[in-house]
Amino acid sequence: MFGRNKAPKAEKKPKKAKKQKEVYVPIPGIMGLGEDYHIYHMTLADRFMAAGFGVAGAVAIGYVFFNSLIAAGVIALGGALFLQKPFEEYQKKKRLKKLLLEFKDLLETLTSSYSAGQTTSRAFADAQSEMSNLYGEEADIVAELKMINAGLQHNYNIEDLLLNFAARSGLDDVDSFANVFEVCNRKGGNLKQIVGETRSVINDKIEIEMEIQTMVAASRNELNIMMVMPFIIMFTMRGLGDSMTDNSMINLAVKFIALGIFAGAYVLGLKLVDIKL
Repeated sequence: MFGRNKAPKAEKKPKKAKKQKEVYVPIPGIMGLGEDYHIYHMTLADRFMAAGFGVAGAVAIGYVFFNSLIAAGVIALGGALFLQKPFEEYQKKKRLKKLLLEFKDLLETLTSSYSAGQTTSRAFADAQSEMSNLYGEEADIVAELKMINAGLQHNYNIEDLLLNFAARSGLDDVDSFANVFEVCNRKGGNLKQIVGETRSVINDKIEIEMEIQTMVAASRNELNIMMVMPFIIMFTMRGLGDSMTDNSMINLAVKFIALGIFAGAYVLGLKLVDIKL
């Protein structure tokens, strides 16, 4: 008897490749120098400050809600580690905001130089001296001007230097200025007018942002007060000897759920009052 024909083996479906998390590649300076402002490198002082805020908040939660120094210590360790990333993001935004204000003053200096009939290379050289006197040698805008002036001395195009600065900064206003400056400089446009108009636009934008921040300041203060109220209520209940302050299983579950709701409400509240143009 002939052997039975074996059924062909079903082909194995190729496994779907797992999506790998995209790794951000820093944008280098045009001469190998310059920082990428999308990335903020925390200093040791920044890390200690973040840990201090985290420990203070965690100790308050552990002691007031759970009436336990052990719980306060455990939560404090988690708070010190958890707050590192949010504090890094806060410092990065703070640095970019400062850089935008410095860039606004740079445009004002360039406008004055172009009005006096200075060439582009002379205008940026004078701007470096002016910004150094205004913000100090350690300012980010001074470092950028040093690189731009060094690039001009090595025969790099001013357009490429500005576009590189714009790409590393990630600021829309800097990017718009660099692109307009590129077109204007190559086609012989009125640089004085372009720089002046860009400065006016940035000024208007900053003024509008300040007005918005003033309007939402009251809401932000109310949000912060509302987040302090649970601590005051729990502290008062402890003083009255309320049974809700005991660490029974039911009470612990209620406390953890309440803390989760408070945290979620605070994050949502911060997003609602964070209005961007």
